Amino acid sequence: MRALPLNLFMTTDAVGGVFTYALDLARALAPMGVRTTLAVLGPGLSEAQFAAAQAIEGVELRETGLPLDWLTRSPEETSAAAGRVAALARASRADLVHLNSPTYALADFSAPVVCAVHSCVASWLLAVEDAPLAGDFLWRTRMLRDALSRADAVLCPTRAYAAVLSDLYRIAPFVVHNGRAAPPPRYGGGPAAYALSAGRLWDRGKNAATLDSAAAAMRVPLRLAGPCGGPDGCGERFSARHARLLGPLDSAVLRQMLAERPIFVSAAIYEPFGLSALEAAQAGCPLVLSDIETFRELWHGAALFVPPRLPRGFADAVNQIADDPALRTRMGEAATARAADYSATAMAEATAAIYRSALARRSTGAVA
Repeated sequence: MRALPLNLFMTTDAVGGVFTYALDLARALAPMGVRTTLAVLGPGLSEAQFAAAQAIEGVELRETGLPLDWLTRSPEETSAAAGRVAALARASRADLVHLNSPTYALADFSAPVVCAVHSCVASWLLAVEDAPLAGDFLWRTRMLRDALSRADAVLCPTRAYAAVLSDLYRIAPFVVHNGRAAPPPRYGGGPAAYALSAGRLWDRGKNAATLDSAAAAMRVPLRLAGPCGGPDGCGERFSARHARLLGPLDSAVLRQMLAERPIFVSAAIYEPFGLSALEAAQAGCPLVLSDIETFRELWHGAALFVPPRLPRGFADAVNQIADDPALRTRMGEAATARAADYSATAMAEATAAIYRSALARRSTGAVA
């Protein structure tokens, strides 16, 4: 592991998987000598999130009160927030800036900027509604395109999503698969007699409604973990008729549930990576996933795939695994074996290589 002594300024948020990504990355970079200032955008952290961040050596936490780039209400508000993020980065004496809210790369930063694109409104709209860009989507997409063109480097979590970004923004992102540190193995006890899905249930890209419909034909109960309403009233509130809603769960509680090895299900229509599927695989859960390019890239040969809008298909796949203990064991083992490819250490080393390249280009005056 090559040393990389630098002050890193990284934005994050408490809304979805980006917070988990940022913590895992900061934790894995710390042994290289990276000291990280985590600037939290959007809603405040929960007590559990705050405690998790504070427990990482070399991490300084700042809750900014600034909006997420996809929740700003106008181009002017976006530009103003970008400027404030740049000012915070300068105040932290950052050697390098990692923006998980990439539109804020529009501002003038004194240090090299690496943008991580975990999702964007344009690709979400195309996947979920297959509709042309209009209204707010137009200016948001235009501003993100301009921001990415200014960055010293752009990264994203899968080759499938890189192809989408290339088409939308005419960029060539680096691909760094997300990674998580695997939990300690758990021995003893049979697998849980239920199925589980986790994510932002209010987000139509997660397609929780299809799973709720599928639950009516499943021979094991389906539990759905995650918030039913979006930040600042974003999106429609989700309700369930057949599945059991668990509400938002902190990372430790979710991992405790996954350790029971339920059948993990995702019907996502839009999923640039899918951290919850990785966490489930690390715990030994068999995977039933929507047949989308991202999941095929990551989990081909280690999951059962179902057309994303086919409730009966998800019910049949869950029932097949639930009714066949040998298949369930094989599927869980295959998922765990594949998950070993997606470690936090591998993610940090690949990201650090991009940091070094961005720093070198900036120092020599090369164009990104």
